[in-house]
Amino acid sequence: MSRSHPHPIQLRSVGSQDARAPLPPQPAIQNPSSHSWASLCGPPPWRLSCLLALQHILVLASLFCASHLLLLGSLPPGGLPFSPAHLLASSLFSCGVSTTLQTWIGSRLPLVQAPSFEFVVPALVLTNQKLPLAIQTPGNSSDLLHLCEGPGCHSLELWNTSLREMSGAVVVSGLLQGMLGLLGAPGYLFFHCGPLVLAPCLVVAGLSAHREVALFCSGHWGLALLLILLMVVCSQHLGSCKLPSCRWRSASTSSTCTHISAFRLLSVLVPVACVWIISALLGLSVIPLEQSTPTEAPWFWLPHPTEWVWPLLSSRALAAGISMALATSVSSLGCYALCGRLMHLPSPPPHACSRGLSLEGLGSVLAGLLGSPMGTASSFPNIGTMSLIQAGSQRVAHLVGLLCVGLGLSPRLAQLLFTIPLPVLGGVLSVTQAVVLSTGFSNFHLADIDSGRNVFIVGFTIFMALLLPRWLREAPVLLSTGWSPLDVLLRSLLTEPIFLAGLLGFLLENTIPGTKLERGLCQGLPSPFTAQEAQMPQKSREKVVQDYELPFPLQNLCPCIPQPVRCLCPLPEDPGNEEGGPTEPGETANLLPGFGEQCPRSSREELRSH
Repeated sequence: MSRSHPHPIQLRSVGSQDARAPLPPQPAIQNPSSHSWASLCGPPPWRLSCLLALQHILVLASLFCASHLLLLGSLPPGGLPFSPAHLLASSLFSCGVSTTLQTWIGSRLPLVQAPSFEFVVPALVLTNQKLPLAIQTPGNSSDLLHLCEGPGCHSLELWNTSLREMSGAVVVSGLLQGMLGLLGAPGYLFFHCGPLVLAPCLVVAGLSAHREVALFCSGHWGLALLLILLMVVCSQHLGSCKLPSCRWRSASTSSTCTHISAFRLLSVLVPVACVWIISALLGLSVIPLEQSTPTEAPWFWLPHPTEWVWPLLSSRALAAGISMALATSVSSLGCYALCGRLMHLPSPPPHACSRGLSLEGLGSVLAGLLGSPMGTASSFPNIGTMSLIQAGSQRVAHLVGLLCVGLGLSPRLAQLLFTIPLPVLGGVLSVTQAVVLSTGFSNFHLADIDSGRNVFIVGFTIFMALLLPRWLREAPVLLSTGWSPLDVLLRSLLTEPIFLAGLLGFLLENTIPGTKLERGLCQGLPSPFTAQEAQMPQKSREKVVQDYELPFPLQNLCPCIPQPVRCLCPLPEDPGNEEGGPTEPGETANLLPGFGEQCPRSSREELRSH
C-alpha cells in the first residue's frame, strides 16, 4: 500500500525572547510558499506583529458578535441590565487576561482565548428551559417543544435570572475545568487520543458553525462573497508574491530579510478593510438591530465583580456548567494538538495540557464573576487564521492579549467592534472555519485510512456527532425527565457536536481492536503527529520540547508545588522516555487488554518510502 509522505505545515513558534532551533531539511522537495516568513526570518518586527495582532482581533470580533448576538438577540427591549458595550468590554478583558496567561505559563502555545461556540449551546438550553414551553404534537412525528410566544412569556425577571444563571454556569465551568487540569486528567486523556480521535473533532468543529456563519452572511451575500473572494486571492493566488520590506536583522539568525509575503500574512486584515470601506461608501451598514442605536459608553472603565449582580449558582447552572466544562475541554485539547502541529512542534506533553486547561478555567471564572454569559477557551478560528497566513508567534499572541485588555478597559473603543457589518464577520468565519475543517481531514493520512476499522470509526463518529444534535433539537421532549437540572445537562451535552465527536471517537478508537499501524501509533507516540516527531533528531527534539516548559523564573518553584498538583510541572526524566516522547515499539495505548500488537519498524519505514 503506497502512501505519500506527510509534510506538515512549516510554521514555527517564534517567541519574543528566546530563539528556536532550526528544523532539519525535509527529504522531499517542498514549495517555498509553504514556509512561513516567520520561520525563515525569525521573530517578526514589532510593526508587523502589531498588524498581525490586529488581524486576530478582527477574527475575535466575529466570535464575540456571533456568541453574544445569539444569546442576546431574543432579549426583550430593556432586558439587559447593562449596556452591550459593557458586556463586550468585560468579555474582552477576561479573554485578554486568559490569553496572556496561556502564552506565558499555560501551554505556552500562541493560542488566542475567545468565547467559543461550546459555551453557546448550554447557555441557550439554560435560557430556553427557563421560559414557558408549549408542547405541540404533529401527525406522525415526535413531540415538539416551542417557546411560549404569548404576552407575558418574556418577562424581564425571567431574563435577568437566566443571565445570572449563565454567569453562574460559566463560573462552575471554570472551576471544574481548573480542577481537571490540576488533577492531570488532560494529560491522561491526551495519551489515548490518536489521529482517529483528534481528526474527527477538528472536522466537526469546522462543520458545526455553518448555521451561524450562514446567518451572518445572509445579511448581504454580496459583501460576504466579496470578502471571501479577496481572502482566497490574497492567501492563495497572491500568497507567493514577495513585497519589499524594511531591512532588519533577525535575532535568531544572522540573515537579513528584505522581502515578505505581505498578501498572505495580511490576508484577513486587507480584505476586511477593503470590504468595510466599500460597505461604508455604498451605505450598506448591516448592523444588528440590537446595536443600531448607539449607547453612551465611557472611555475608561475598570471591570470588577459584582458591579451589577452576583452570578446565580443554582442546580440548573451547575448542570450547564458541567456541560460547558466537558465540551470546552475536548475543544481545547484539539486546539493544543492542532496548534502544536502548525507550529511544527512535538505534540503537547501532559504537563502543558494540564496547565493550559487550568488557566482556561481561571479565565472562565473571571469572565463569570464579571457578569459575562460566555467563558474563555482556545479559539479554532484564530488557529485557522494562523494556518491561513502561515505564521504564528508568541509575540503576536502577547500583543493580542494586551489589546484585548486595553479594549476591555474602554467600552467606547470596544463598541467599535459592533460597527463591523455582519456579512464581513460571516465571511471571516467562513474561511477560517473551512481551514480548520481541512486541517482535520489532513490528519487522517497519519493512520491507515484504508482499513475497514478506521473507515467505520471516522464515518460513524462524524455522522453521529452532527446527527444527534439536530435530532434532539427537533424533538427535545425525548430528553424530558421531569427534573430540570438533569434535562439541562442531557440537552447540553447531547447537542454539543464536538463533545459527541470526542466521546465517540475516544470510545471507538480505544475499544475496537486494531494494530498500531492502523491507528497511526506505530512509534508508540500518544499523538497524531508520530511521523513528524520521528523525523526530528534527538537534539532538536529535546530543544523544541523545552518550549512547553515553564518560564525560567518559575521553574525553581516546581519543587515547592504539592504532590497532588505536580502534574503541572515537567517530569524529571530523560527526554527520550518522558511522557509524550517516543517509547518502545511494542507498547500499546489500548484501553482493552490484549488488543495491542507490535508494529514492525520496517512496515512504517516502507510506508514512508512510497
